Amino acid sequence: MARTRFTPGRLVLVILIAALSWYLRDHQRSQPKEKSPGWEVPAAPSKKPAPARKTGAYDTFTGCRFVEHRQNDGDSFRVKLQDGRVEQFRLYFVDCPESEFRSYRGGATNHERIHEQAQAFAISDQQAVEIGSRAKSRVHDLLGHGSFTLHTRWDDPFDDERYHAFVLSADGAWLDEILVSEGLARIHTKGADLPDGTSMKLHQSHLREIEKEARRKHRGAWGVN
Repeated sequence: MARTRFTPGRLVLVILIAALSWYLRDHQRSQPKEKSPGWEVPAAPSKKPAPARKTGAYDTFTGCRFVEHRQNDGDSFRVKLQDGRVEQFRLYFVDCPESEFRSYRGGATNHERIHEQAQAFAISDQQAVEIGSRAKSRVHDLLGHGSFTLHTRWDDPFDDERYHAFVLSADGAWLDEILVSEGLARIHTKGADLPDGTSMKLHQSHLREIEKEARRKHRGAWGVN
């Protein structure tokens, strides 16, 4: 087999071709790649649905619907928003007693919490649960037969996807005020300035006055003299 002889001129040509090939390959690697149509990775959807409007610092949702759920209580319940998504909300300012005695996996219960709530109302544990059950039913009556408005800033202090909110019933009353005035809730949770601009301090003072009157009015109904 005849061997290929590299003359000085041919050797230079081979070197030039190799250098040019290396340059073109390296240049292509350094250029930004164009995205092929249809292959873009879509951005992750936002957790927060678009509000109907903004009210100060709050996202405001109109046309909300109450959603039945076994874990709903007087101060914490599921709501269907305008886009069809269901989220769980808890009311600012108020705490309703637990609506039933519960036991959880691992042996935990809510009995200690019920006892603490009962002491705050100066009633028995069983009476506290009865009030909690009434509060749950009352919220269903107020919200479960039509639409309502909800204001939230999506604050989730317990990291359990229960977002604080102010709820305006169909007749234009704040739900937290209704529950306190009917003796179904105590003032014992996070507060905030209202969407209408009322300061947290002023609203809390207002609720305290309502609570004082409710305690006087409803003690007989609770079986306490």
